[in-house]
Amino acid sequence: MSFSVGGLMLNESLVIARAYRVGERWADARERLLAQGASSLPKLASQTRALREVYDRIGHLSDAERHYLSAEADRAEQQAMMWLAICRTYRFVHEFSVEVINERYQSWRLDLGLEVFDRFLAEKAECDPSLADLSSLTCAKLRQVLFRILRESGLRSDEGRIQPIWLSGRMKRLIEESNPADLRVFPGNGG
Repeated sequence: MSFSVGGLMLNESLVIARAYRVGERWADARERLLAQGASSLPKLASQTRALREVYDRIGHLSDAERHYLSAEADRAEQQAMMWLAICRTYRFVHEFSVEVINERYQSWRLDLGLEVFDRFLAEKAECDPSLADLSSLTCAKLRQVLFRILRESGLRSDEGRIQPIWLSGRMKRLIEESNPADLRVFPGNGG
């Protein structure tokens, strides 16, 4: 559940996507990226955690998706691509997106309040002891960060409503080439 490190981190993600080297060891990448100033966080420990998080997310994109993110996509599609990377990185976020966001969108229940997350987490905790063991502070932090990511990616409005993400034909094809089921993390795109 390390997605609690920050939000979408789009600017850092773009820097790292441009500098990403397939198969590079994290220790080597970290040194190179810190030297390049890929994170604007003030403390080295915070920079290291954030860069590791973003590097891991970027690693879940295909080479073609990374190229599209860093060289072709407009800002809205960059946000969408990072949402996809987060969903691929964290099963919990992927399941929340498909089982809650997409389902609510399809049934026109567009309000996405904090209590929806709390209910989803409680249901998942019944089957997953690691979730059941989370402290209330950790749960609140996870909810805060996830809802920040949803807002920064354009999936949740400031008023707390689900917003569809419309993908270009090019981005849709890239996702389909990798895994067509991933379109379900985008309300309005994937049944």
